Amino acid sequence: MSESLLYSLIRPALFSMDPEKAHHFTLPTLQKLHQLGLSSLIGKPQEDARTVMGIRFPNPVGLAAGLDKDGAYIDGLASLGFGSIEIGTVTPRAQPGNPLPRMFRLPKAEAIINRMGFNNGGVDAFVRNVQNSRFFQEKQGVLGLNIGKNADTPIERAADDYLHCLSKVYPYASYVTVNISSPNTKNLRQLQGAGELDSLLSQLKEAQQRLADQHKHYVPVALKIAPDIDAEQIKTIAEALLRHRIDGVIATNTTITRDAVHGLQYAEEAGGLSGKPVFEPSNRVIRALKAELGDALPIIGVGGIFSGEDAVTKMQAGASLVQLYSGLIYQGPGLIKDCASALRRMR
Repeated sequence: MSESLLYSLIRPALFSMDPEKAHHFTLPTLQKLHQLGLSSLIGKPQEDARTVMGIRFPNPVGLAAGLDKDGAYIDGLASLGFGSIEIGTVTPRAQPGNPLPRMFRLPKAEAIINRMGFNNGGVDAFVRNVQNSRFFQEKQGVLGLNIGKNADTPIERAADDYLHCLSKVYPYASYVTVNISSPNTKNLRQLQGAGELDSLLSQLKEAQQRLADQHKHYVPVALKIAPDIDAEQIKTIAEALLRHRIDGVIATNTTITRDAVHGLQYAEEAGGLSGKPVFEPSNRVIRALKAELGDALPIIGVGGIFSGEDAVTKMQAGASLVQLYSGLIYQGPGLIKDCASALRRMR
């Protein structure tokens, strides 16, 4: 039985549950199946290595951050055949996130709205989970660690939180993602402004170089940005990335716009919208970034990928790699192989 057919039989039961409860059921189940050796039944993509940010990715299809915020299910997720796993967003101190309910499905639009609010157990627990994973211990693949700031940290001191997390996760990361684009932490997207971004990237680059000397190992840093930015903001961000020699950019996070889901149940809920409605907005940002950056800086494309054809479109827009999140929830793990196969064929 194909992964797609199997998931089509399972999905109605999952979608009958509250989205966050379904999340907390699915990931431990996946981890347990992996521990029992049953994940080997899932077909994996063929090898299609790409070197990006100086890292060899076994295939160009990764997991976007947000699915495993604490790094508690790395091994189970890795068993699905991703070319990379990105976990987090993690903050210096544990925090509960926003009140429930905070996640909503919009099936007619194949979309999700979430306002989780960086709920996580803090960076020390996060690092312990990474250390305890076989994926890390056995150096099985590429592990991205995504960092953010605590909700109660004033925006003018945000850099302190990012620097703290960077120093904690640096020894364990294949690359580190700096998340300044979640709409669910008050004022966070303010860090995408010219002055704030310059200050943050300058401090991060200095810390990265210091940590590289300390650990005798260079870990790339990527910036994750929002889709809700105009051409001038994209130009400003691109110039800052080049000026501070940041290693990559992830485009994009969720959107705060609701045009594509107007009139649907839950459409007016606060939070970031992901899934199919963010496909074109993220492509627009990727194309504009590519025009500004050329080949000087790699772009990781994420947002609304629901098929192999979608993954190809992301690459044609200018991405070097792609990541999945909402498409995985709607389409199931067969989407990983579909995307990887389509991208291999386009080479």
